[in-house]
Amino acid sequence: MDIQSLYQIYKQYPNITTDTRKIEKDSIFFALKGANFNGNTFAEKALEMGAKYVVIDEETYRKGDAYILVDDVLKTLQQLANYHRHQLHIPIIGVTGTNGKTTTKELLYAVVSQKYKAYATKGNLNNHIGVPLTLLAIDDSIELAIIEMGANHLEEIAFLCGIAEPTHGLISNVGKAHLEGFGSFEGVKKTKGELYDWLQDHQGVLFLQADNPHLKEMASARKIADIITYGFSEGNDVIGKLLKANPLLQIEWQKKGAAESYVVDTQLTGSYNTENFLAAIAVGLHFGISSEAINRGIEGYTPTNNRSQIMKTAHNTLICDYYNANATSMAAALDNIRIIEADKKAIVLGDMFELGAESFEEHKKIVENVRAIPADRKIFVGKEFFAHRYEGGEFYETTAEAKQAISEKPITDATVLLKASRGMAFENLVDLL
Repeated sequence: MDIQSLYQIYKQYPNITTDTRKIEKDSIFFALKGANFNGNTFAEKALEMGAKYVVIDEETYRKGDAYILVDDVLKTLQQLANYHRHQLHIPIIGVTGTNGKTTTKELLYAVVSQKYKAYATKGNLNNHIGVPLTLLAIDDSIELAIIEMGANHLEEIAFLCGIAEPTHGLISNVGKAHLEGFGSFEGVKKTKGELYDWLQDHQGVLFLQADNPHLKEMASARKIADIITYGFSEGNDVIGKLLKANPLLQIEWQKKGAAESYVVDTQLTGSYNTENFLAAIAVGLHFGISSEAINRGIEGYTPTNNRSQIMKTAHNTLICDYYNANATSMAAALDNIRIIEADKKAIVLGDMFELGAESFEEHKKIVENVRAIPADRKIFVGKEFFAHRYEGGEFYETTAEAKQAISEKPITDATVLLKASRGMAFENLVDLL
């Protein structure tokens, strides 16, 4: 079946799913394949559960008119999403970056929703499957969309831009993450910079953190006519500064050339998030949202995804930042705990994954960083950190071992940083803290 014909079916039944556990009545099931599964084998079950059509790519599984046979289900999903994108005559903001892209995306949504019927990537649907699913979830009522784009190998952002075709874009930052896939930090910059390439080639609008030397260099290497800057120094279109981090942030911002400034109390921790707030402010101003509405959007945003999330327990104040970790975000989290005013601090760190050949050195740097921070407890979890043991630090090879140690010697009345890669399962420590 060609894309135009499939699109007509999609318009009748616009609920798309790739997971039989999430089948809804009259949805269309796309039978994707993975390393350990073949979605074609679930096609019949999807129909039994209420799907209207199933899209398959193996003739063997076709059993009637409800089965739509294509050459490649994944490519068809991507092509359908791009075809739908062409019917959407709305601004689409592409967001990527090593760290902070999800928080930035959510802050953008909180701000633009003050004026527009907006849609933003749900959860972490930011890859070659998630971006098409996000696009296909946008209906005719939406006035503006924010598409998060993740990458762990070269040319992935270029590919996602080709599907989503953003009219606006920003890179939150670039840092050392997924080095196994990118090969080097230069590979990270090249891949994230593919968003800048798209904006250059398609006359898009760039929101630039102009005080970030890497981003400034990347933007300067391209010819992007429409650039809106934000940062901490004079000359930016939006200028801001951090006033407090105890542990929630209070920031001050103003428009270039304006006498009036605004102070905003946020529900986020992490001094590194200041520039993410400024990005949302810059986007809001560009789309004609009043300063007061922008501030309402920022003040009303509360994280719930273990990214810079404050959790008050009966015993401690937790900084839950263990959704993911890399060398750059780990260093930023430590900078934040360093400046937070607290009578008692504890630092609990877990291994950083996917750092490739640089893993040993990057874990060593973090340990050395932590040694210089005044804290009552310094706990390191994982085999990578375990290789850098020193007297005075607590080192455990597994999260289970760390859990046992904290159980035997509890942490109380402290501000506790929890930072690790997702695979370390630090949520298992929360009940003890």
